[in-house]
Amino acid sequence: MTSSLVEQVVAAVSRATGGASAPLHAPRFGGNELAYLKECLDTTFVSSVGPFVDRFERELAEYTGAKHAVAVVNGTAALHVGLLVAGVKPGDEVLVPALTFVATANAVAHSNAVPHFVDSCESNLGIDVPALRDYLTSNAERRDGLCINRKTGRVIRAVVPMHTFGHPVELDDLLRLAQDFNLAIVEDAAESLGSSYRGRHTGTIGLVGTLSFNGNKTITTGGGGALLTNDADLARRAKHLTTTAKLPHRWEFRHDEVAFNYRLPNLNAALGCAQLEQLPLFLAEKRRLYEKYREAFAGIEGARLLGEPADCVSNFWLQTLLLDEASASLRDPILAATNDAGLMTRPAWAAMHTLAAYRDCPRMPLPVAESLERRIINLPSSPILGAEIAA
Repeated sequence: MTSSLVEQVVAAVSRATGGASAPLHAPRFGGNELAYLKECLDTTFVSSVGPFVDRFERELAEYTGAKHAVAVVNGTAALHVGLLVAGVKPGDEVLVPALTFVATANAVAHSNAVPHFVDSCESNLGIDVPALRDYLTSNAERRDGLCINRKTGRVIRAVVPMHTFGHPVELDDLLRLAQDFNLAIVEDAAESLGSSYRGRHTGTIGLVGTLSFNGNKTITTGGGGALLTNDADLARRAKHLTTTAKLPHRWEFRHDEVAFNYRLPNLNAALGCAQLEQLPLFLAEKRRLYEKYREAFAGIEGARLLGEPADCVSNFWLQTLLLDEASASLRDPILAATNDAGLMTRPAWAAMHTLAAYRDCPRMPLPVAESLERRIINLPSSPILGAEIAA
């Protein structure tokens, strides 16, 4: 069985991708990228001032349905400032999934707060909200409008759902939980541009949402990120904090607090504008690639392709194969065989509570996250792989 499942996975990935060498997720440039970048060079607006920054923020807000978007230098910076404007204070605890990219936990640490790790569910790989409710009911108390960790005595200030590989978390239940336990929701939507939960774009449902435009994301600005919010005061606060807290003036440089130089350069925003114009095409291609994988993996026992959650639209940022628990030991042989064949695959991230920096952080029982870490394999997911091949 060992060799059979490994061989079947290699063959299925090869069929879906056309058998060619396939990176995990390469950017695609086929629109106005060169023209917009040339405009930046011709006008000399290449740094943090220029018309493409304002345009990118405006078009991101229009696309996602958020009232406000603030462009920043990367997704981690967006999440850091998102936590600050949501009210996270030094010494607070913030609930984050154990199964996430390290930036989610790092942003909490950058805020001088403490990550508190929570479990995931298998259906969407996001926070298991019913399990979290049971855990908080037993381990936290509501006092003076705050949620207090009974064991540490610290305030649990916020919860950060991460839409794993572009699949939306169950947000209605999380909104109810957040209200019941006085928690702010800061959505880590770094991977989910183009995904929606019951008709609403991810990142627009909590108090604040954050996006990433790293080179491997659905659209890229090279490096970049953004905050989304429907609260005008929070948007102004985020813009102020990410632009060195400089007070408006024609020539003076006065800053009213210690803040951050998290501004997105005009060059990067220009690239983002061109990429955003092509986003519907990229999403259609990624959905076609999912269908190719679904057909290729039909009938293979011991592994299944992760689909989109009910009542949601996923962007299928990274196509995801989930091994059965009985086949978990085959993860590394499959990773080796696919990469040897030129088909780049990778596992999920190491669970946050296993990292040296976060080993002593508070956590709920994490049986599902630990199981998923052993069983997830990400498949080649570049949008060009889903392009229709002309006859």
